[in-house]
Amino acid sequence: MNKSILALAVSVGVLAQHASAAGFIEDSKATLKLRNFYINTDNRDSATAAQKAASQNYQAEWGQAFQLDFTSGYTQGVVGFGVDAIGLLGVRLDSSAGKHGNPTGNAYSGTVFPSDGNHAVDDLSSLGVTAKAKISKTELKLGTLQPKNPVIVSNDGRLLPQTWQGGQLSSSDITGLTLIGGQIEQVKGRNSSNNENLSIAGANGGANNAITGKTSNKFIYAGGDYKLTNDLTAQYYFGNLEDFYKQNFLGLVHNWAIGPGVLKSDIRYFNSKDDGANGHDPLYYTSGYYGGTVTKGKVDNNLYSGLFLYTVAGHTFGGGYQSSNGDSDFPWLNQGDGSSNYTITDMQIQKFGRAGEKTWQARYSYDFAALGVPGATAGLVYLKGNDIDTPTTSDASEWERDLTLAYVVQSGAMKGFGVMWKNAMWRNNIPNTRQQDENRLILSYTLALF
Repeated sequence: MNKSILALAVSVGVLAQHASAAGFIEDSKATLKLRNFYINTDNRDSATAAQKAASQNYQAEWGQAFQLDFTSGYTQGVVGFGVDAIGLLGVRLDSSAGKHGNPTGNAYSGTVFPSDGNHAVDDLSSLGVTAKAKISKTELKLGTLQPKNPVIVSNDGRLLPQTWQGGQLSSSDITGLTLIGGQIEQVKGRNSSNNENLSIAGANGGANNAITGKTSNKFIYAGGDYKLTNDLTAQYYFGNLEDFYKQNFLGLVHNWAIGPGVLKSDIRYFNSKDDGANGHDPLYYTSGYYGGTVTKGKVDNNLYSGLFLYTVAGHTFGGGYQSSNGDSDFPWLNQGDGSSNYTITDMQIQKFGRAGEKTWQARYSYDFAALGVPGATAGLVYLKGNDIDTPTTSDASEWERDLTLAYVVQSGAMKGFGVMWKNAMWRNNIPNTRQQDENRLILSYTLALF
């Protein structure tokens, strides 16, 4: 695929130098995104001596990110061609062996930066190029992608975003219907400058991912959103990580004007089953609970959830419920270096998708624009998960409380400058599992270059 991408990119470059490339140049945009990111994590009690040695009690790192995004227009003609690019650079501002998050030096990355032994590297950088072609409202992309749909979600929760390598075809030619499909071959982690193959929890090798983990270089996905009415959208998606799992997703999203506000209902269902080697080879097994003392096996999970949010006069009140049934934990693309999934319980620290887990949540957020302070927001989320299956109990539990405060300057010379503080607390009684507190402070600014 890399040779095809290069050939198409060269073709686009040639086309852009000729008369037919007027749209390619005129519609091009470039932005520089700056992010200053600080994180500290306090790992507390309830772990074995071996676990404490493998995960430091206190982790903290600070870095500065530079993200250059270039998006071209399309050449003129029935088929338009273009090229996008993303350049990433992360510079370490503060870290140490005692705070890096990789005390043994055998993991391939720490809290924010890749590891050089048990130390963080001074910097990391990468360049991604995407060739694209478009007919009407149908678009093909080959190269670096950042997909976000129910079966594959790009993570942007650290200094630099996660990116993927592959191809994607999307179309919105039919009114009300958006279709998408693609194949992913590799991923670049949020604290990595290298592309690597794909895996899931349990098989990814954990701290020794790069050495012992089992991987695949083929994830295919397809699906679409259909607006049944202006307020009701139905979703279906399918994902298949070769030799690991197949996943079907059904969703309904509805917005209902009630009184002075709007009630948003978000209903989701995932059915995940084993594929290929995961069905018989222990090295490909995933995490979960399979009876007795067995905590790894083939993918077997049904996940149901509903989230309801009512927004009125700047306030958003919400509640939700999720049930994870089956022998395995909920599976998603997970290299073991930080990832996201499309569940209503994907929080700052935990995912709440363990085998047997039933999770309630409550949410509240406020937009201070209602008080004449546009750009200021605050949010609070609390989740409680019960009935987690483990070899010693079928009623382990966990809870997490996340608090977010943010402000984005709305005018003047600093317009667009943002400040965000995220604080999370996680507690559990899961055997041999540590408690955790975490703080993140993020300063961001986007500069339009042209």
